[in-house]
Amino acid sequence: MSVPPPHGGHHAPRVTPVDAAAGDGLVCALTFDDGPNGRDTLRLLDALRAREITAVFCVVGEQIERGDGAQVLRRIAADGHVLANHSMSFADMGEWPADRVWVDLTRTLDVIRAVLGPRHPVPYWRAPNGSWGATAEVAVELGMQPLGVVNHIGDWAEQDPEVLADRLRAAMTPGSMVLAHDGGGDRAGTVDAVIRVVDERLADGWSFVLPAG
Repeated sequence: MSVPPPHGGHHAPRVTPVDAAAGDGLVCALTFDDGPNGRDTLRLLDALRAREITAVFCVVGEQIERGDGAQVLRRIAADGHVLANHSMSFADMGEWPADRVWVDLTRTLDVIRAVLGPRHPVPYWRAPNGSWGATAEVAVELGMQPLGVVNHIGDWAEQDPEVLADRLRAAMTPGSMVLAHDGGGDRAGTVDAVIRVVDERLADGWSFVLPAG
């Protein structure tokens, strides 16, 4: 009997990437890429827990397998955050054939579930560098909804918290889905900026939700 491929768990994924938050009014969906990263991800998780905010963490297989990555992934899941498959590495997959994409995405699902259990949902997919190629179609076949790469703050090239806070304020329009990074390098400035701007928005009556759909 053949073994069925892993399934991310999204009930009705579509190829068109989601790029907005669920709901209306002063809402925003927070998504974080390239982790887990022990120091910065844990500080971010502490801040989100204190504010009772749920976010999407787009995790990289190699990061899970490195250092305390598995332990941090368990904390992400225990805190109730939602996972996205962000591939095994930081490689651009835009030119990859579908069969190679399939191998990478299924391997990443296996790495995640080796830590969290065979049924843990991974309902989203985010293409590294926003370079889609065949990845959206493969993700949908594997039960994952592609997430758009929109409203980013360029924090892979800048870690001044003042600059990033200004960019976050501009990115957080009503109904937006915002991309920041908790891994892939030193992200202390990102975490500082997220905490500052989230507190401002909460004081103004905003809610932080998951992506639409």
